[in-house]
Amino acid sequence: MSLTWTRRSLAGGALALPFVRTAAAQQTIEWVAGSLGGGWYTIAAGLSALIKDENPELQIRVVPGGGLANATRVNRNQSQMGWGIDTFAASARRGEEPYTEKHENLRSLGTGYSPTEHHFLRRTDGGPEDMRAILTQKGLRLACPQRSSTDEMTLQRILKFLGTSPEKIRAEGGRYLTGSYADIGAAFSDGQADYLYAALARPAAIFSEIAQGRRTGKLVEFPADVRRHLIDQYSYAEGFIPAGTYPTLQTAAVPVTMMDSVLMVHESLPEDAAYKVTKTLIRNKGPRLVQIHASMGAWDPAASAKYAGVPLHPGAAKAFREAGALPA
Repeated sequence: MSLTWTRRSLAGGALALPFVRTAAAQQTIEWVAGSLGGGWYTIAAGLSALIKDENPELQIRVVPGGGLANATRVNRNQSQMGWGIDTFAASARRGEEPYTEKHENLRSLGTGYSPTEHHFLRRTDGGPEDMRAILTQKGLRLACPQRSSTDEMTLQRILKFLGTSPEKIRAEGGRYLTGSYADIGAAFSDGQADYLYAALARPAAIFSEIAQGRRTGKLVEFPADVRRHLIDQYSYAEGFIPAGTYPTLQTAAVPVTMMDSVLMVHESLPEDAAYKVTKTLIRNKGPRLVQIHASMGAWDPAASAKYAGVPLHPGAAKAFREAGALPA
């Protein structure tokens, strides 16, 4: 009986060996994205599934985050990968405002993955219609993303330029609501807020939903001096939300401020993992990435590899060189 048990044990152990080797070869990477319901979270979830399909040994777990805090989280290796905003990632690397220390552990897998337009939506049943008059009125009821987001930081920069602030809004009887994209979209639809600010890749789900809901609005143009201030002082970009993006929210193209997405990683991420992730993205550029999110249609590896705000991870540099996006 002992002999039978031994043979069965050996046989069972032999069958288990391949499983043990596979499990040992797998690597789990945490990817900190954006708020639930936002474009970043949707894109990260889609890309992680694509990466896993082509590289079964890479397991990527997507968790919620925010553009402002993600850089610090990745720099401390709390998450090995994360979405960032080009201008803020560069500031984090240098230790400049709003960061207080140099984020020297940051590396990147390039930029340009998802250009992000800043959306400002107003009520249509009264009140001023231009950004300056809206944001400086007494009794303003405004909703925007959570405090750890680049959306809210940008809004604060605009408010400061216009001579106001969240504190002043509240002191003058107004409301300055912050929360997840789902929360602030609901706040506008339910009438808890009359204005909504968010930076999301178009077409953004919350604005598409509002466009079809019971309380619609109109997108507000960013004044030329506001756009120029953000460009000159903080290195934002200038763009527009094309006509027809949200048919019921606009009648023409809307000039806005823009940012772009950079994929940050910790310097300790193994070169092979960074190489495989970047190579998978390069191999699937075009229609396959558009299936995940329309904003990724214009991603260009050659332009992506030239981002200088955060050094390229060696694994990403290898993938870009093989694709001809960097000199050999």
